[in-house]
Parts: sequence; structure tokens; C-alpha cells
Amino acid sequence: MYVPPHFAETDETAMRALIAAHPLGLLISSSATGVLANPVPFLVSVSNSVTLLRAHLARANEQWRHVRDGAEVLVVFQGAQTYVTPSWYAAKAEHGKVVPTWNYAMVQARGSVRVHEGSDWLRPQVGELTDTHEAGRPEPWKVDDAPDAFVAAQLRGIVGIEITVRQLTGKWKVSQNRQEADRHGVHAGLTRDAEDEMAKLVALYGGLADR
Repeated sequence: MYVPPHFAETDETAMRALIAAHPLGLLISSSATGVLANPVPFLVSVSNSVTLLRAHLARANEQWRHVRDGAEVLVVFQGAQTYVTPSWYAAKAEHGKVVPTWNYAMVQARGSVRVHEGSDWLRPQVGELTDTHEAGRPEPWKVDDAPDAFVAAQLRGIVGIEITVRQLTGKWKVSQNRQEADRHGVHAGLTRDAEDEMAKLVALYGGLADR
């Protein structure tokens, strides 16, 4: 990924936070017939200072068969993103030399895969994934709410993947390259448009608020 220095995010804690907040990653790998890409919801964790990504694929999805021997994969996580109109820039009124752009925060994770086919790994994984996204609901659903035989049958239809990440790359393109007056204009415009997550990033990374 092309990352100009002023857009680079090197804090792995911040990158893992983006993954946790936007867990649907695009899993990309290669095969003899070409590049494979599938959207997959991931869990992110840290073990011995190494970032781990865990997920599962449908057994019918051929991608897992191409990564079962420790192949290198790329997972792309898209965070907040939005169009930025030049009408928000103070520079528009000053000299008019402005153009539109797109703001976004993104993390790319590269690493090797280990495949898990047994229910002893799969059931805790889907349980944790479910609990993570059911948290906060008035009556959270749990895997144990379903009949054991039904759950066992469902588990036979999926395959687990665990990625040991060797490189995390973060890019936070959030108007921090603009002059201060423009950053204030972008923040105000995003706030009016209820783009709250991006507005917060513009404020934090643009020096308009304490990080």
C-alpha cells in the first residue's frame, strides 16, 4: 500500500483497535488460477507481542485449501471513509486552487495461515465471535442457545483460519496534510454531515483535539 509519511500510522495498538471496530476484512491470497478474495469477519488478539487474526470460512469456499500450508495472505480492513468536498476548505475562498479528495483509515495485515478443521478450535472461535457482536444487546444470543446437534452440523460446514501477522501497515488519510483552517473546515463539514467517526479522526490527527 502506498503510504506517504504524513499519513502513516505505526501504532499497532491503534491498528488493532481499527480491526476490532471494523472486523470485516478482505482476505486475499493467490492460487494457481489467480487471486482469491473473500470478505470475512475476524477476531484480533495479541499473543507474545504477535498479532493474531482468527476467522472461519465455509468449507465449500476453495480459498482455505490454497492457504493450508502456511501460505502468505493479505487482509485489508477498511475503517472510516468518506468523500471530502473542497467547499469545506478555507483555501477555496482564498485562491480556489482546491480539489475533492477521499479520507479514510485502513489497515493491511500480512502473515501466514494455519488451518483448523476440528470442532475443539472452531466452537470457541465462533462462540467468541458471536459473544463479541452480541455484547450490549438486551438479550444476547449465544451459540449454546442452539441445539448441540445443530451446532455440530454447522461446524462441519466451516473451516477455521488463524493468521500469525508479521506486518501491520496503517494509513490514516484524514486531512492532516491540509492547512489548519482547512482542517477546521473539514471537521465542521463532517460534523454537519453526521460523519462522526471521521470527524473525530480529523480532529485527533489534525491537532484540533488532544490524542
